[in-house]
Amino acid sequence: MFLEISNLKMRFGGVTAVNDVTLNVKQGEIHGLIGPNGSGKTTIFNVVSGYYKPTGGTVSFESQMISGLPAHQITARGLARTFQNLRLFHTMTVLDNVLVGMTSHAKTSLWQEFFDPMAIEREEKALKDKAMELLRLMKVHESAGKLATSLSYGDQRRVEIARALATHPKIVLLDEPAAGLNEVETDQLRHILTQVRDMGVTIFLVEHDMKLIMGICDCITVLDYGKKISEGTCDCVSQDPVVIEAYLGKEED
Repeated sequence: MFLEISNLKMRFGGVTAVNDVTLNVKQGEIHGLIGPNGSGKTTIFNVVSGYYKPTGGTVSFESQMISGLPAHQITARGLARTFQNLRLFHTMTVLDNVLVGMTSHAKTSLWQEFFDPMAIEREEKALKDKAMELLRLMKVHESAGKLATSLSYGDQRRVEIARALATHPKIVLLDEPAAGLNEVETDQLRHILTQVRDMGVTIFLVEHDMKLIMGICDCITVLDYGKKISEGTCDCVSQDPVVIEAYLGKEED
């Protein structure tokens, strides 16, 4: 399995945020995770990415256990994420925000620099070229020299995705990337995410925009009150009466 979540539990005091959830994200797919507010979606992301240690259950990535590992070790294994609330470095340019994601891939050692003083300069150029390539993919390359905070909210979202991709991930967890975007920006995001998937990066996506979810996901898992209530293709999930009830409520007799 690629990303395997087994019998995951997460409690905070007397509150059970995630209750015995099992799901598998296949390599090369876009897998959606949806549910009403408070259903446990972001909590699962926080466990998978190493921000929470699970109360019970396991998370495995490429057949290796990662649950309980610190976030930086999980990132080094090829898993990156974005957050509901933007976490860009406000005093840095757009380009520098993306370059931060590449620091772990710098390879020039002090020993190499001693014998080849130009090694660091060549590596810096290569990293900047890669960062610009990601910014072009996100269609924000013309703002590379601007402060990240000077961009529109939608553009800042795309910079954050570019920074996540800068870590060279095998899978990226996107937490509500369409939040705050208008219809045009959301449609642009749909095309971008499809391109990212076509580059070979698996996407695990939390989102409330059902048009976006139904338009790009290969598989959808639905949560409600911390439990998995449905899973399958877009058509199957959208017609599941349990899912409809979770979102719209049960009709009174």
